[in-house]
Amino acid sequence: MALKIRLARGGSKKRPFYRIVATDSRMPRDGRFIEKLGVYNPLLPKDSEERVKMDMERVKYWLGEGAQPTDRIARMLEAAGVLTKKERNNPKSGTPGKKAVERAEEKAAKAAEAAEASAAPAEEAAAE
Repeated sequence: MALKIRLARGGSKKRPFYRIVATDSRMPRDGRFIEKLGVYNPLLPKDSEERVKMDMERVKYWLGEGAQPTDRIARMLEAAGVLTKKERNNPKSGTPGKKAVERAEEKAAKAAEAAEASAAPAEEAAAE
């Protein structure tokens, strides 16, 4: 059986609330699960202690049984110190888009023109 630790959505429309559950990966997202391990409320501020609540002993038990956490749960467990922080690499996320590149080029061109303009009067004053 392929075990997962993942989020099961609850709450009403536009008001999400998630249960952190251990489940068979073949079950539906909001369907049958083996055990409820905690809750996650994304509507609360990030620094709130009520945002993520987990039963760490049970989470460690299921990880020991071979359960694989999803990406979001893995990040929560890293923040809690249960898992070691994994190095992630998404080189495209850090590169600016076309318009940002164009704006940067225009800004650099204006700065170069301003530098030339300020240098020209200084040269004239030095020549006199």
